[in-house]
Amino acid sequence: MGNLRRDILNAPNVITVVRIAMIPVILAFTYYEGRVNSFVAGGLFAVTGATDFLDGWVARRTGSVTVVGKFLDPLADKLIVMSMLIMLVHLGRVPAWLVILIIAREFTVTGLRTMAMSDGIVIAAGQEGKYKTILQIAAISFLLIHYKYRVDFLAFESDVDANVVGTWLLYLSVAFSLWSAWVYIRDFFKAVYGAGEGRT
Repeated sequence: MGNLRRDILNAPNVITVVRIAMIPVILAFTYYEGRVNSFVAGGLFAVTGATDFLDGWVARRTGSVTVVGKFLDPLADKLIVMSMLIMLVHLGRVPAWLVILIIAREFTVTGLRTMAMSDGIVIAAGQEGKYKTILQIAAISFLLIHYKYRVDFLAFESDVDANVVGTWLLYLSVAFSLWSAWVYIRDFFKAVYGAGEGRT
């Protein structure tokens, strides 16, 4: 029990738990939508999404990678993204079919990763998966902000519709999502069925 408590309370896992705890806070700001609340929700999500890279970095720097962390970190990533996307569908800012496609991709890759690990095979995520994650965080942040804002920066002066920007970024993230899924599925079959060298 002592080991479990120590694992949960180490710095990277505390960051992960805080990220999960932020989900209902962001959802509350999003649900009671308005210009200020939407901006706060988008900002909080951007910060929460950015800490996805922080907890992993801290764990590697301090040598505190734990079994609890290996479970919580990917769980937090999926909970944060999926809960926001479902809320955005509820608000009519994202089409339901797109979210279903994203969720189906996550279930497929997670299932294959579990099968591979049960055979002692490690298939690392490719760079395209990291691009997908960055684009998703940016897209959802803009979709949560939602409203138009006047941007006047150097020679650029225009009204920027955060919802439109977020929608295009989300479609781009889906393209990377499907690409990374195809790469993972290809590598899975190569590694498991011996059709070549998979990612190790």
